Amino acid sequence: MSELSTSNKLPLLPLRDVVIYPNVSVPLFVGRDKSIAALDASMLKDKKILVVTQKMASEDDPGIDDFYRYGTLATITQMLKLPDGTVKVLIEGAKRIKITSVEDTQDYFLANYEEFLTEKIADQEIETIMQLASDKFEQYANLSKKISPETVNVVTTITDAVRLADSLANHLPLSLDQKQNMLELEALIDRFELLLVLMESEIELFDIGQKIRTRVKKQMEKSQKEYFLNEQMKAIQKELGDADEDDDLKQLDKKINNAGMTKNSLSKARAEFKKLKAMSPMSAEASVLRGYIDWLVSVPWKKRSRVRHDLNRAERILNEDHYGLNDVKGPVLCLVGPPGVGKTSIGESVAKATGRKYARMSLGGVRDEAEIRGHRRTYIGSLPGKLIQKLAKVQVKNPLFLLDEIDKMGTDHRGDPSSAMLEVLDPEQNSRFNDHYLEVDYDLSEVMFICTANTMNIPAPLLDRMEVIRISGYTEDEKINIAVKYLLPKQLKANGLAENELLLEDGIVIDIIRYYTKEAGVRGLEKQLARLCRKIVIQNTRSNKKDSYKVDSKHLEELLGVKKYDFGRADEKSQIGQVTGLAWTQMGGELLTIESSVVAGSGKVIKTGSLGDVMQESIQAAMTVVRSRSQVLGIHQDFHQKLDLHIHVPEGATPKDGPSAGISMCTVIASVLTGIPIRADVAMTGEITLRGQVLKIGGLKEKLLAAHRGGIHKVIIPHENVHELKEIPSNIKDALEIISVQRIDEVFDAALLTKPVALSNEEYSKLSKISVNLKNMPEPPVNTH
Repeated sequence: MSELSTSNKLPLLPLRDVVIYPNVSVPLFVGRDKSIAALDASMLKDKKILVVTQKMASEDDPGIDDFYRYGTLATITQMLKLPDGTVKVLIEGAKRIKITSVEDTQDYFLANYEEFLTEKIADQEIETIMQLASDKFEQYANLSKKISPETVNVVTTITDAVRLADSLANHLPLSLDQKQNMLELEALIDRFELLLVLMESEIELFDIGQKIRTRVKKQMEKSQKEYFLNEQMKAIQKELGDADEDDDLKQLDKKINNAGMTKNSLSKARAEFKKLKAMSPMSAEASVLRGYIDWLVSVPWKKRSRVRHDLNRAERILNEDHYGLNDVKGPVLCLVGPPGVGKTSIGESVAKATGRKYARMSLGGVRDEAEIRGHRRTYIGSLPGKLIQKLAKVQVKNPLFLLDEIDKMGTDHRGDPSSAMLEVLDPEQNSRFNDHYLEVDYDLSEVMFICTANTMNIPAPLLDRMEVIRISGYTEDEKINIAVKYLLPKQLKANGLAENELLLEDGIVIDIIRYYTKEAGVRGLEKQLARLCRKIVIQNTRSNKKDSYKVDSKHLEELLGVKKYDFGRADEKSQIGQVTGLAWTQMGGELLTIESSVVAGSGKVIKTGSLGDVMQESIQAAMTVVRSRSQVLGIHQDFHQKLDLHIHVPEGATPKDGPSAGISMCTVIASVLTGIPIRADVAMTGEITLRGQVLKIGGLKEKLLAAHRGGIHKVIIPHENVHELKEIPSNIKDALEIISVQRIDEVFDAALLTKPVALSNEEYSKLSKISVNLKNMPEPPVNTH
């Protein structure tokens, strides 16, 4: 243990970023008032002063707790006051001390201290550890080149172990905490061990740095050698007359001149080309720069396709490729429709019809904005966006660009690609489209964009840039024509069959459509026709014959398996409490049967059949409408308190929702309460208000197709939808009696088998005072299924 001396009191000088050891002289510049006062007080007595290091060097006015408790008793050997008010002082350390207490006299700090003596090393160890420390210091000094040979000679000749340790700590590049730790260590062996560890660590760092420098030097020498060899090779080629042909840079310069770039782009390309010529061709930066210039010259700046403006030719090509296509127009089109209706193939046909080259980019699942705008050139492996890449591939600046599945773009931390698409599709902006990789403006205004989507789930700002064309599901007649004219010949050819090897009887295609597919488009229909062709190929292969095979209805299940689907059909018998509604689905239109029944109860309304919120609200609105017309319908006005009403939509496993079942709900409730059957050959669609007004619906075409397919003869639609009938095929309109209505009363007149008997005011008033029971109510409908 150290031996502590008796307590003493001396002025205290706080130091910044300096630790003073015993037997070490250190020059200091002192500028703080308290510090100068401490020096003056010391000079007036015996020139003794305590020097202690501050914990935070940035503290200009340290307090009692802002410096360490271990320091050095020192002597002021020289002191000189400078003209600027600061003091230059030379201080020599004498002994290690421990501060026991500090007093702030306002002028300077006065501290009580105790001296402590260092624990010595055993005699047999002292020479060994001193020699080892001196050798390591000499090795470190030789590597660092920062310590003069004279200093090394002075340090290594010190014979006192304590003084040697302090001198080594003073000359090594230790941190402030390490230096303070060296001052506070009591055992001399601990000081030497710490010094040896620190010197060994520094020597290892020097060795690693030297190895790295050696490797870098060799690589630089290799690169320089390769550069000079390449230059010599160029000189030889020039002498042989091959330089013009093989000079890659000249070829690149020629490409830049012939690319037809805009003024700003050409200026950028020339600047980058000038940098490239000054670089070693083997350097990594030259490779990146060369890739950038290659992209600049590969993008089509002036080359265009010759666009055809012959409208008759365009119409003919579109009609050849697509049956029933009437509504394609506009500059930036967005084709919205269910899968399989031919949205993508329409884009290809438009390209063919207009004479433009075709480029397609799928946006489904794209979440990174860089897919549209490109990556910054500073990133490793950076590339232009897919737009620029596709344009470089088609090599013209006015292609037809199909942006597929634009409603399926995502958003995450990498950016919002839908916002990046705004600049692409906006005619006011896309003439100056800026790709992050190219860093120059590129003109997209001559590109014809066509987008496709399954739904209208597209951000409003993006949707505003496009003209939406809805491509609804095909009618059965259209599907038959598509199958016969396009799909069947395509699959016969794909499966190696001649036209006469597979013959389909009349009605077979319609059976495939109805019983083996359930879709708005024709993709599933094509799969079934392909399956049919493969079955015939297998049969012909096994029999080694190529006979004609005629498929009729009895062979259909044998070839395609058990029927997968059925389609909704109207009941033949009119019933109380059962109505046929019309619904829209992604697969087209469907007949929707709605049932109702009443039992004695307390006025509950039970709703079953996986009904969504909108449809449940339609039921509530329908109940209010029926209650408001109870006198006209001849219904007891308190039925909602005395009877439980159950409304059910079959196929409960299938969720159902949508704002078009209001009049159906109202009609079925009126039927079950009045006991009047609903016509079986009538289907209806329309929403209802509390005042009984019938509101407009969507998906009219699909719903009318479903009614026609299901054997319905009359369809009730809202009056506001009448103008859409001009888009319905004539054969569908001719087969249906379409009744437009504005009020629910018109629906009752058209749908109920007989007209309800209204109550007079006297009868209705008298009826309201009678207790309600089931004898006064219509009988529940009889189940005729």
